[in-house]
Amino acid sequence: MPSSLSARDLEGQVEIQADQYIPFPMEEVSFDYEVIGPNDKDPELMDVLLVATRTENVEQRQSAVTAAGLTTQIVDVEAFALENACRLLSHQIPDGGIGQSVAVVDIGASSTTFSVLKDLKVVYTRDFNFGGQQLTEEIMRTYGLSMEDAGRAKKQGGLPSNYQPEVLEPFIDDMTQQVSRSLQFYLASGGGREQPDMILVCGGCANIPGIADVISSRVGIPTEVGDPLGQMKISSKAKSQGVNKDATALLTACGLALRSFD
Repeated sequence: MPSSLSARDLEGQVEIQADQYIPFPMEEVSFDYEVIGPNDKDPELMDVLLVATRTENVEQRQSAVTAAGLTTQIVDVEAFALENACRLLSHQIPDGGIGQSVAVVDIGASSTTFSVLKDLKVVYTRDFNFGGQQLTEEIMRTYGLSMEDAGRAKKQGGLPSNYQPEVLEPFIDDMTQQVSRSLQFYLASGGGREQPDMILVCGGCANIPGIADVISSRVGIPTEVGDPLGQMKISSKAKSQGVNKDATALLTACGLALRSFD
């Protein structure tokens, strides 16, 4: 946008031009913007970050917060929360992440976010449908369990001896294929892309024993399980065993907690 625009004029221009970039009717969309700074190629222009989502996505999160007895102050974007949280992973990255290219794979219940950071800044992100719920559903089908019992068995163990070779290992194969495919998408997304220096695996599935070693051996990149709580002191009011067990799944939550409020 022209750098000469006043704040009020900029707001008007963003509203007028936003529909060029948003593939939904504007009346169904919530959006915001932020001035990033002067454009590198033209000093008379400024770069403006536009962020948008369907309003129903915002309302779902507001409803969850309200149900918890809280008031919504900010609805953030997962990729930005992840970038905030990655400073909590810097203790696992050589040179604290400066000068390093790191892929972060955050495997949730139903979706996975694959991001690449350079100097702890997100330069690429991709979401795809893959998550721990697929393993839970396969346990349900194989052993005739309810969703609740299958989820408990997945975390606590006690499944028959054929669980690892017939259920868990095929799921791990799928996971490593998704990581490999995401790396290929990243390398093909622009000129000068190079393999990341390392991979950090987060999310609930990062607790699968040996998962980092399996991914590392198959994609050829050093891999570790990400621990965003590694440098935190856990409150005496918290159950430390449970917090530590869930640490890998708290990456986005940590990023949201680190966010400032205007």
